[in-house]
Amino acid sequence: MSSIALYLILPHGIDVDGVEIMQPSDDISDHYLVLCKLHIAKTVNSTSCYKYGRTITSTTKVCFVSNLPDVSQFLSISKTSEQLDDVTETMDSLFSSILNTVAPLRLRKVKENSLTPWCNEHTRTLKRAARKMERSWRKTKLEVFRIAWRESNLSYRKALKTAKSDYFSSLLEENKHNPRYLFNTVAKLTKNKASTSVDISQHHSSNDFMNYFTSKVDTIRDKIVTMQPSATVSHQTVHYRSPEEQFHSFSTIGEEELYKLVKSSKPTTCMLDPIPSKLLKEVLPEVIDPLLTIINSSLLLGYVPKSFKLAVIKPLIKKPQLDPKELVNYRPISNLPFLSKILEKVVSSQLYSFLEKNGICEDFQSGFRPYHSTETALLRVTNDLLLSSDRGCISLLVLLDLSAAFDTIDHTILLHRLEHFVGINGSALAWFKSYLYDRHQFVAVNEEVSYRSQVQYGVPQGSVLGPLLFTLYMLPLGDIIRKHGVSFHCYADDTQLYISSRPGETYQFEKLTECIVDIKNWMTSNFLLLNSEKTEVLIIGPKSSACNDLERCLSLDGCSVNSSSSVRNLGVLFDSNLSLESHVSSICKTAFFHLKNISKLRPMLSMSNAEMLIHAFMTSRLDYCNALLGGCSARLVNKLQLVQNAAARVLTRTRKYDHISPVLSTLHWLPIKHRIDFKILLITYKALNGLAPQYLNELLLHYSPPHPLCSQNSGNLIIPRISKSTAGGRSFSYLN
Repeated sequence: MSSIALYLILPHGIDVDGVEIMQPSDDISDHYLVLCKLHIAKTVNSTSCYKYGRTITSTTKVCFVSNLPDVSQFLSISKTSEQLDDVTETMDSLFSSILNTVAPLRLRKVKENSLTPWCNEHTRTLKRAARKMERSWRKTKLEVFRIAWRESNLSYRKALKTAKSDYFSSLLEENKHNPRYLFNTVAKLTKNKASTSVDISQHHSSNDFMNYFTSKVDTIRDKIVTMQPSATVSHQTVHYRSPEEQFHSFSTIGEEELYKLVKSSKPTTCMLDPIPSKLLKEVLPEVIDPLLTIINSSLLLGYVPKSFKLAVIKPLIKKPQLDPKELVNYRPISNLPFLSKILEKVVSSQLYSFLEKNGICEDFQSGFRPYHSTETALLRVTNDLLLSSDRGCISLLVLLDLSAAFDTIDHTILLHRLEHFVGINGSALAWFKSYLYDRHQFVAVNEEVSYRSQVQYGVPQGSVLGPLLFTLYMLPLGDIIRKHGVSFHCYADDTQLYISSRPGETYQFEKLTECIVDIKNWMTSNFLLLNSEKTEVLIIGPKSSACNDLERCLSLDGCSVNSSSSVRNLGVLFDSNLSLESHVSSICKTAFFHLKNISKLRPMLSMSNAEMLIHAFMTSRLDYCNALLGGCSARLVNKLQLVQNAAARVLTRTRKYDHISPVLSTLHWLPIKHRIDFKILLITYKALNGLAPQYLNELLLHYSPPHPLCSQNSGNLIIPRISKSTAGGRSFSYLN
């Protein structure tokens, strides 16, 4: 019996013709040979191997300046918006053409990352010499060659260690102000997968991201519209506080101010920039006049050039451990032209000066304001909660969450708020109107750009003015909360509400429920979506029947919610007794994780580079909001001290049972307890000298004796009377 084998050609996506079946030859095989022609389109080399780029050297600046024509055409103030657009586009085109002349784009082959980038010609020479001695010894078995091989091998290893140390020294020195790059570098070197860099080229295209970001905002807006009641509280019915002074127009700036702004700005380059920002800083003295004219023309006309209102969206994954295949795990970050950011800085500086002068800013808004931070915000909230607990009260802390808050802002409402609540009018109001309207954006992923989409709502994330405009948009919220007698604090779009009551008077918490209902109604009428699913609640106080009853009957936004044992508040874990034990445990876990990675790299790092990594990955976590640890139990402070001791041992290569105190003294590292005391003293000094928020200044009361004493002018502060049985075992409040 004979068997038949069948062979097929299955072309998938390839054009095939000229198929020919050859007769088999009995001398070679009894199989039929199938011939065909495959038509494969000629493709450009893969972007993974070839990439367009410019070669910018030290002579690029000289060549760029020498090719600059007469710039007198840019030195006259534009009288109309059309003229300003023409001047801006002409200047961008001129800079781009000169750059293409002196540093043209070329398709260059991208070298694959070497597994040993620290190797150089010297180490390779020593390695070849060592291998040569090894071959001679193995061939002859002479002792002289064995000794020479050993010495050559030692020289090679010593040179390799030096080269590796020099390589990492230069790498860390160049990127010491780039924490993300440092984290990714350490993760790669230790073969750790917890890296923030995510390759999205295989998952989504630029149009996929653009469609998702656009549809997400539209969906939220549609949901808000359906939630709005028939009798919506209009933004025009809010009782505005009329400012005493009006802001009519922006002031022009001088050459010196512009020079300082450009030089102090980070050299972040957008793909829309005509020349790299680093090169712009180098040639700034030669081009500062036309730049100054464009900025001053924008301020006087109340108009933002169209080229300044185009943004490149960079999708950024929210957390490294999230699935990169899911679009919901990305947030859009706007990358704007460098010169537009300079213009926004000028406007932001003048606007903020006006707000501070007239006291328009919300007192309990700590986001994006000088002398304010997450630590100062948490200090005030924790201080209030501890004092309430000291009085035997039960406190309820609610952390509100907003969905895409920056992206759903209504431009009409924002302009109305700027005019009637802040007091901006004239050409200044016209500038903001021009800034908000007729904006466009597109997504750029792996050198692929999407279609352009018009921005109908929101303020750009990643811009200079965006955060400040958002805080002004939220100004009426403070008055709504105060009306219910509820304490609050805001940091950008993070809002925390808290109220305290005696154990037998928990009905007082109904005020909080009524307050949240009004907050939701106000947000709905202002096109902001309160996310009830992510809103967290924490009951702070001793475990009692009152707390259990409160937890059972707790209702928020019409839905029953369960309180959490701990919540993350601006990066700090709060627990029900404010002991911060969960927070300290989290710090220790993360710090030891990074210390383990650094210890793997320690043999190839110099002392200074290893110390830089330890400060970047560990000391920054030990010091973050460490003023909150004042008065905590010694057990928690000792846990953090063990972390610092372990870091000092890894850095100095001290043995396990050697005393650590002399090592810390040699490194000039303050122990953890003293670091906490120093932070509290530093904040107190700032509060006494006007370098801290007003809500901290008012907590400090100067001691005034009833009778004249020698110490009455010594600057002492009043120590409050408190009980010893406070929450978390603390025996004092922070700044009181």
